[in-house]
Amino acid sequence: MVNRRIDVPRALITGITGQDGLYLGELLTAKGYEVFGLIRGQSNPKVAVVERLVPGVVLLEGDLTDLPSLIGAVEISQPDEVYNLGAISFVGLSWKQAELTGETTGMGVLRVLEALRIAGGNDMSRVRFYQASSSEMFGKVRETPQRETTPFHPRSPYGVAKTFGHYLTVNYRESYGAFACSGLLFNHESPRRGIEFVTRKITRAVARISLGLQDSLTLGNLESRRDWGFAGDYVEAMWRMLQQETPDDYVVATGVTHSIRELLDAAFGRVGIGDWSGLVKQDPRFFRPAEVDVLVGDPSKAREVLGWTPRVGFEELIAMMVDADLALEAESTGKALTIR
Repeated sequence: MVNRRIDVPRALITGITGQDGLYLGELLTAKGYEVFGLIRGQSNPKVAVVERLVPGVVLLEGDLTDLPSLIGAVEISQPDEVYNLGAISFVGLSWKQAELTGETTGMGVLRVLEALRIAGGNDMSRVRFYQASSSEMFGKVRETPQRETTPFHPRSPYGVAKTFGHYLTVNYRESYGAFACSGLLFNHESPRRGIEFVTRKITRAVARISLGLQDSLTLGNLESRRDWGFAGDYVEAMWRMLQQETPDDYVVATGVTHSIRELLDAAFGRVGIGDWSGLVKQDPRFFRPAEVDVLVGDPSKAREVLGWTPRVGFEELIAMMVDADLALEAESTGKALTIR
């Protein structure tokens, strides 16, 4: 157990090595929190990044598939707030590793909630809990835009697992009096996004094409539309949820939708390429088995109750990501960099 100062709030973040975990860790550190992060394995290659971006962070070894390790992390950190961001988060991978996705992204929520219940002696009212729900739960949408009351119809193992975790969070709130909130976050991106995600796949390829390191980019469906925001904005909404008097669920989104084609326009336009048609190929292998065509959220409740609005717009977000990838690729290859 780590000695604690009563006047300093404590937060435990699962998934702290991901883009959301890093931005949230930075935000909470700036607000004076003691931040604890759950990591898998003693030789996790992302430890150095977390320690650099979140100064003073205390890293605890644990796994969402292992309840005893989660109980231990709660007992050591004694958190006031727990943010469950850990998941198998790449939708495409969830079809190939459906069981692991269910165990981590779905059952992992149950284990974190159980760890809080057991460590708290069945008193779940003290620790505030945030669950990272997802717009992918809406899947084959029943209404547009999607609201907190829109029925779910997930179209991937990832979406199904997130739906399980979402309803479980509601159940523990109603059954045990837990201060448990879910953020139904629509797509949120940043330069820290993994390169397997389509946004980062595009911005990285655009940077490499601009620098002469790559000839083309291969994608799947160019017509799907998403509500894209900046991850650094969205973690503030997470924090605001846990500062309210009563727990609730909130859609976090921009309310504006863009297609993959528009993303390509913005990314290639950033490096001065107007016509990208000869640089982008399509391959059926990159199409989803069950496609989600359009997702766009209604953030009215978050705006009215939390006082939250996104600050970074779509064009600015894509420019930020392209610029970051240009800098990374130029540094790794020693090429001269000129951003138009």
